[in-house]
Amino acid sequence: MNRYGRQTYDYRNIKITFGTDYGCCIVELGRTRVLCQVSCELVPPKDSRPTEGIMFFNLELSPMASPAFEPNRQSELLVMLNRQLERCLRNSKCIDTESLCVVSGEKVWQIRVDVHVLNHDGNLMDAASIAAISALSHFRRPDVAIQGRDITVFSPEERDPIPLSIYHMPICVSFAFFLQGSYLLVDPCEREERVKDGLLVIAMNKHREICSIQSSGGIMLLKDQVLRCSKIASVKVSEITELINKALENDRKIRKEGGKFGFAESMPKERITALKRDEAPVEMTDVQETASEIVNRTETPTEAVSSPVLVAMGTAQVGEGIVNSWGLDEDEEDEPQTEDTKTGNEVMVISDSEEEEVVILNEEAQ
Repeated sequence: MNRYGRQTYDYRNIKITFGTDYGCCIVELGRTRVLCQVSCELVPPKDSRPTEGIMFFNLELSPMASPAFEPNRQSELLVMLNRQLERCLRNSKCIDTESLCVVSGEKVWQIRVDVHVLNHDGNLMDAASIAAISALSHFRRPDVAIQGRDITVFSPEERDPIPLSIYHMPICVSFAFFLQGSYLLVDPCEREERVKDGLLVIAMNKHREICSIQSSGGIMLLKDQVLRCSKIASVKVSEITELINKALENDRKIRKEGGKFGFAESMPKERITALKRDEAPVEMTDVQETASEIVNRTETPTEAVSSPVLVAMGTAQVGEGIVNSWGLDEDEEDEPQTEDTKTGNEVMVISDSEEEEVVILNEEAQ
């Protein structure tokens, strides 16, 4: 049992989500996320095959998926994944390319499959193959009409788009080997890929036909080991094919009924798509009695504050009953003589280091 709590031959949880447009699919394999988008355009055919359409694959590894991926650089992993994807889907003739021909030798449909890795947590090949074949099965190309040498391409509003002719669904199954082939593991995660000794990738359809097989890592595998892996792959491919067909059927049903479909339908509720919350019931009986009890339990303050002015020594105070002493100079504070404007009395202040005496002279007394 590995770190995900699954057995040796168990896959991680697989989730397939289709977008609003045809040919858009997101596959989640555990924490590995892959987005696939299929598009098409009319192009001249190849000279060697004038009556066949063209399939083009493009896989991208961005730094968003993993810090180990460098932007605008073709690494060995990227080249290997691109080649395996082409061998799995294009070389296996899973799609009828002759049905993509519009005018022999002049115009054919070019099917472009763009695979973007959103998050890398191991086994990118299996996730990319599932996303690519699911998007191709979900894709619809525009309908065309030919009048002489004129080609008319109809929009989806004018005519219903046409699905691709798919013969079979090849799906890759990856096996990781440890201790020179002594131990086997299906669907390795990113940490398990770091310590593996070898990797075997088998592309197979549900009819148990092997489309491609590739071994990497430099380990020697016995014939019995390869046969054992092929038997396991046949079971896994049948299960994944059934899951893809079920997802396609659900998407067609929802689109036909006019319900919510695409990424908006797959989002968790009450997070992005919902702004309403369930109303919480509030008990409103005996509110006045409860408030009165709370008020009666409160304690009255022991001292009443009559003046809001806080008197502090050594600081300037502005308020009722307090003299503003802010900005007074030392000379003004030590003036020896002041005059009382109310009584007309003269006040003399005599300061001494030992004692202080105040003498008030009254003119009327003299």
